[in-house]
Amino acid sequence: MTPDSVSTRIYPAGMLNTLSRHEVERLHDASLGELGDLVRRCALAVLNSGNQGDDAESLLAVYHDFEIKVQQVNRGLRLELMNAPGSAFVDGRIIEGIRELLSSVIRDLVYFDSEIRGSQVHDLSSSDGITNAVFELLRNARALIPQVDPDLVVCWGGHSIGRFEYDYTKECGYQLGLRRLNIITGCGPGAMKGPMKGANVAHSKQRVTSRRYIGISEPGIIAAESPNPIVSELIIMPDIEKRLEAFVRLGHGIIVFPGGVGTAEEILYLLGILLNPQNKKIPFPMVLTGPKESAHYFEQIDGFIRLALGDEACSRYQIIIDDADEVAQIMNRGLNKVRKYRIKKNDAFYFNWLLKIEQELQIPFKPSHQNMLALELHRDMPLHELAANLRRMFSGIVAGNVKPEGLRAIREHGPFEIRGEPAIMKAVDEVLASFVADNRMKLPGSKAYTPCYRIVT
Repeated sequence: MTPDSVSTRIYPAGMLNTLSRHEVERLHDASLGELGDLVRRCALAVLNSGNQGDDAESLLAVYHDFEIKVQQVNRGLRLELMNAPGSAFVDGRIIEGIRELLSSVIRDLVYFDSEIRGSQVHDLSSSDGITNAVFELLRNARALIPQVDPDLVVCWGGHSIGRFEYDYTKECGYQLGLRRLNIITGCGPGAMKGPMKGANVAHSKQRVTSRRYIGISEPGIIAAESPNPIVSELIIMPDIEKRLEAFVRLGHGIIVFPGGVGTAEEILYLLGILLNPQNKKIPFPMVLTGPKESAHYFEQIDGFIRLALGDEACSRYQIIIDDADEVAQIMNRGLNKVRKYRIKKNDAFYFNWLLKIEQELQIPFKPSHQNMLALELHRDMPLHELAANLRRMFSGIVAGNVKPEGLRAIREHGPFEIRGEPAIMKAVDEVLASFVADNRMKLPGSKAYTPCYRIVT
């Protein structure tokens, strides 16, 4: 048993407080078997909330004896925690915010396993079926709130960023909060925490009572990016593709801060959607921003996108350097355009049904050595398809950096090999090398980064 561990029993929060006996029984049964290990890993990540670190395997090794059991009792549902991280407790009692996040883990993982996966109602092999599953997961998490004007700004960016970049994300969040806008991030530290922290202060000044700080994660990444303490609504999607779709269906505009390969994956995912001719007229404000010290980062990203995807891709976003107030103003005006467009098209404010997302951006990509090497990366392809494959490439590198299954694959078979059109591969190599040089692959203080990829010609 680890020295700071705690063993206790708690009752869950939120909707898990009011369940029928039949629902409790199903939750208990579903939490066993293969799903039980997934629940354990995600629960451990939530209990580690607020602690620095991005090594999922190390966290699992330190708390190797941690266990969580879903118990059926007369009052409904009870969670038994054994050898849980002591940082989640104060004087033996679990911190209330962590109790809520822990309940979200059970809610989302069990709901997908018992109600969606394998269900005849949900066809996860079709584009519409996947979108409907994303809708059902968000609705079950009570994230879809009708009769509210568009006000959700997605903030993407790296978990491993410098202090000056983190402070800038806080300032942007503050300016968004002053305009009564709410925040969605990937729920972790760094650029995912800063905007929420800044918005929290601004919301307090504006006396906003309906403030929302939504964190959207998935099982493969949450242990490396444990939820930050400001997240008030945690949603765990079953895989990275559904996580990304949840961002763009739920959010009304997107701000991108400096980051690493995960941020590059997110940018390419969104461009893969916006470059689809069917989405050409749909307003979706996208701003890339950072402090003046990060100007070179965005020059590299912009140059890479321009080379690989052309000027049309670059026309879908704005780059604003060192001006948080302008970022918030542009986003606020962009959300007003979103509102008018959805009224005109009779689309919901709370879920972007009109956005066309092709299957290559929805079907889960398994980052194996074979699949990574087989990716087609050349400019003769339709732009939205090339963007989708570049997204898969960066997703594989994320897996090789932080996800347990990716780390195991790299240990057993060596680095992923990537090949494609020489000009694109040269640009990819330069961008990845800059991420390594700027310490954007791992948190400061982590062990030295060893590349999980190799460019082949």
